[in-house]
Amino acid sequence: MNKLSLSMLALAAALFATAPAHAGDVAAGKSKAEDCVDCHGDDGKGDEDNPSIAGMAPAEFVKAMDEYKAGKRTKSDKMTKAAKKLSAADIADLAAYYATLKK
Repeated sequence: MNKLSLSMLALAAALFATAPAHAGDVAAGKSKAEDCVDCHGDDGKGDEDNPSIAGMAPAEFVKAMDEYKAGKRTKSDKMTKAAKKLSAADIADLAAYYATLKK
């Protein structure tokens, strides 16, 4: 391989590595948000005890949920338990849905 081919291969690998495993389905996310509304509300805006997740960028949402699943975020036992029940597809769907809500 020449240098150009190696550079293109490296670029493709970098892009693939950062691509979401599941693009996220807004309608599916809305139907999966039933447990979330207890704390974050129907509009995702939360309250004085729970943060707003409305309008959150999908990558930020996924990162937060992955950190709860892995035990890296420990502020909320309820969030840790909830995140551990979700698949990567569930999280992507929820991220897509909450990104559509107005802040």
